[in-house]
Amino acid sequence: MSTAKKEYKRITVKTLVDMKANGEKISMLTAYDYSMAKIVDGAGIDVILVGDSASNVMAGHETTLPITLDQMIYHASSVIRAIDRALVVVDLPFGSYQSDPKEALRSAIRIMKESGAHSVKMEGGKEIKESIKRILNAGIPVMGHLGLTPQSIYKFGTYTVRAKEEQEAEDLLADAKMLERIGCFGMVLEKIPASLAEEVAKSVSIPIIGIGAGNGVDGQVLVLHDMLGITHEFNPRFLRRYMNLYEEMTTAISQYVSDVKSNDFPSDSEQY
Repeated sequence: MSTAKKEYKRITVKTLVDMKANGEKISMLTAYDYSMAKIVDGAGIDVILVGDSASNVMAGHETTLPITLDQMIYHASSVIRAIDRALVVVDLPFGSYQSDPKEALRSAIRIMKESGAHSVKMEGGKEIKESIKRILNAGIPVMGHLGLTPQSIYKFGTYTVRAKEEQEAEDLLADAKMLERIGCFGMVLEKIPASLAEEVAKSVSIPIIGIGAGNGVDGQVLVLHDMLGITHEFNPRFLRRYMNLYEEMTTAISQYVSDVKSNDFPSDSEQY
């Protein structure tokens, strides 16, 4: 049964819980700079994730590990200045919260104060429980992230689907319930079996956002550069490309080069 879509002038963490309760799917994309965030927000996205994936798509690193807290604050500040409607979630980068709860709180406070972001996201379950609680106790909204956790890539050694085995699936479900219990407003489930993701979504009252987790969850997230086809080497099963900007931009830039070389640009009408 279809549910009438409610118009929200501003998305908050409460809005997302209401959307889940009303059966309305949540849309989420990454953004890392003012210009792109302005377009994404204007198109009606519900949540913008300033992801540590900036390490890959903006800086060219192989993993998300090298990006620093200062760099995340820079990207988040740029995005925040563009936003009128969307909720902005910022990844706490690797090394900024794993060592101890006090360090985690300091990192989260810096992101909130220096960027103006609305919330933070953290990868992990019971092993970072105390850090999450410390941040929540300070009044900072936290989104969890379970399943494939890219900051732990060297621990797992692969980007393959997680929680296919029974024990890991049980642990993930337990972590999800724990994240809800301690106060997270939502969580991302990355690259896990669709049946497990749907079970998690039905087991908790907070929104579950999937990436490679099937359509039985409460919303979806993709990396903006992937879904627009700016990146073209990355082709996981879960990715739907809505444009092929790599080819379109290459064609446009090549034409510009040709026009400059041939003295076609600028024309008489493009001069003062």
